[in-house]
Amino acid sequence: MSLLTRTAAPVGDIAAMVARRAVGYSLESSFYASQEVFDLDLDAIFSRHWLFCAAEAELPEPGDYVTVDIGPYSVIVVRDDDEQVRAMRNVCRHRGARILQERCGAVGNLVCPYHQWTYRTDGSLIFAESQPPEFDRERFGLKPVHVRTVAGLVFVCLADEPPADFDEVAQVIEPYLAPYRLQDAKVAHQTDLVEEGNWKLVMENNRECHHCDASHPELLTAYFPFHRYSEDDVTPRMRPAFERYQAASAHLDNVCSILKAPRDVSRELDSRPTGYMIMRLPLDGDGASFGQDGAQVCRKLMGEIPEPRFGDLSLHLQPNSWFHLLSDHAVVFSTLPIAPGKTLVRTTWLVHADAVEGVDYDIDTLTAVWRATNDQDRALVQRAQRGVSDPGYEPGPYGLIEDDVEAFINWYIGRLREHLIPHPDHLGLLTQASGQ
Repeated sequence: MSLLTRTAAPVGDIAAMVARRAVGYSLESSFYASQEVFDLDLDAIFSRHWLFCAAEAELPEPGDYVTVDIGPYSVIVVRDDDEQVRAMRNVCRHRGARILQERCGAVGNLVCPYHQWTYRTDGSLIFAESQPPEFDRERFGLKPVHVRTVAGLVFVCLADEPPADFDEVAQVIEPYLAPYRLQDAKVAHQTDLVEEGNWKLVMENNRECHHCDASHPELLTAYFPFHRYSEDDVTPRMRPAFERYQAASAHLDNVCSILKAPRDVSRELDSRPTGYMIMRLPLDGDGASFGQDGAQVCRKLMGEIPEPRFGDLSLHLQPNSWFHLLSDHAVVFSTLPIAPGKTLVRTTWLVHADAVEGVDYDIDTLTAVWRATNDQDRALVQRAQRGVSDPGYEPGPYGLIEDDVEAFINWYIGRLREHLIPHPDHLGLLTQASGQ
């Protein structure tokens, strides 16, 4: 039974909200606060689209695993004995017990703790006690989940038929990611932060930096304030910084040319099922990383990168992830819904596999900027959740520099519309709600 079936009564209200959503405005309160919309989000978004769930560096050896909880679903992602990354439902085929309880670890085989049904790391059943002679073990392997790795990043999709455009997106972003060799990196640190807000508010907050000047002083020390500026927009007071920006951009162009690394922005955030945006920005100061004034935070550079001034490669993927790749480390983020007003944000810092803690980097310096930024965002999202849950709230207009927020919401509404329309009853509701 789908989550949508369980919450069939309010579908007409949700369909009406989808139909009347005003372009360029935030969503109605129920999109952020109601259980019914949250259940629909799990059904229409999180159980049907490709989700970033881990870095390959979290699974360095055969038997290494992570578990990922997506609403009521639990998925095991494991490197099997052939060193392939596999994903499967974390549900025993005997009587349904959860097999692995821990967030991560290492196993020889997957053993259900309830009655010891035992599975290989490819999901095949190899032991089930007290079964009749005609019992066919091949029918009772763990249910597989679609999994793809892209340049060291692991994605899963719970749908029977995942969005078919993922390969096209992978072809676009892999050349950007390739120099960092994320598949050969190691995990330096990982944090889980529960934000008291709806997952869409977490993503909206991430998709703009309109709030950064007032809220993220640590993050801004390395960035130029000229994204999407033309020279005509530059005031005399901003001229020195703009000239530094031009010089840093020219240097980045040159490095990308030498490495044959893509430099252009590629942006299809709301025009395809697997929406994405990828761009490379020059950094101010030393131009290397997230240290003070753009300084390096790890002495050993990532992958095949020949010099520290390689900018910030920023990648956004709908619906639940964003990434920052620097010359000396990478920071990868996944967002997982817990409840209408509660979201898990998982942040993972990656460094070169040969980088030594205490010699090439220390955890506090490596993670300082994004630990501060995540905590600041946590407070902002909590404040936003309280506001959209207030009876006085009504949708407000996005600013011109919040176009990536609009693109995220437009993508989201489009996915709900496509999910609802194939059902004849829902099509009538949408048509009625839109006044046609």
